[in-house]
Amino acid sequence: MIIIEQNQNVLLANNEVTNIKNLIYSIREKQVMLDSDVAMLYHYETKKINQTVKRNIKRFPEKFCFQLTQNETENLRSQIVTSSLENYGGRRYLPYVFTEQGIAMLSGLLRNEIAVQVSINIMDAFAEMRKFMLSNGQVFERLTSVEYKLLEQDKKFDMVFNELQKNKKEEFKQKIFFEGQIYDSYSLIIDIIKTAQNKVLIIDNYIDDSILKMLSKKNKDVEVVILTSSNSNIRKIDVQKFNKQYPSLKLSYTNKFHDRFMVIDNTDLYHIGASLKDLGKKCFAISRIDDSEYIEKISKLS
Repeated sequence: MIIIEQNQNVLLANNEVTNIKNLIYSIREKQVMLDSDVAMLYHYETKKINQTVKRNIKRFPEKFCFQLTQNETENLRSQIVTSSLENYGGRRYLPYVFTEQGIAMLSGLLRNEIAVQVSINIMDAFAEMRKFMLSNGQVFERLTSVEYKLLEQDKKFDMVFNELQKNKKEEFKQKIFFEGQIYDSYSLIIDIIKTAQNKVLIIDNYIDDSILKMLSKKNKDVEVVILTSSNSNIRKIDVQKFNKQYPSLKLSYTNKFHDRFMVIDNTDLYHIGASLKDLGKKCFAISRIDDSEYIEKISKLS
């Protein structure tokens, strides 16, 4: 009878250790247990556990016990199916966690009948977790290697995707819009403006404040320079207001141009057969000019 009872006690202890292992998490490269889970094992209230720590704070340095951040708490909650963290919403503070040393220190401060056996089971659970981590170290290294390779593949995919996008942009050579295609021509000009990463140069003698609506679609921090005639219908006050929300736009005057042009990032040059304020009102064409000499000459004029 004594042998049977001893075997039952060993089995119960092993089951308890297995259950406790499920309550051990890896945070900040440390194996830890939540304050609420520790309290549950010791048959204490969570606040009583934390009060004990606060009364003996010098015995609990950060390597023994520390408080989780909001992000750590949310990340941990997303990993746990059933845990006292599910009731975290009712707590007024972020949870604390205990390392193995912290629980050993805590067990010496608690006074109840089950504290000794529970502490032994917790220490055994931490020991088994260490064995598991050591014995499966190569597996974890392989998983890390696989994850790294996947990240590298993602980077390569992004590079290919960006190249495809560049090629897609380069496919545009010329486009003719007929009378009434106001929206289509307007949309194409906006798409061209959106490709700019640094600078947009617009040359149009008859521009008005309708260009500001198009330029509001540009990428953030892209500089815009407009060269126009002194007779154009765009006011400096409109430019000032635009700059307060979509910086930066510069307005300059010139009489050196007859046709309309747009230069993107000093690399892409477009010839536009109609003023930007009259897009689609009559038949006109937009053409891409790939001659680097022309691009350089026109860009320097800004």
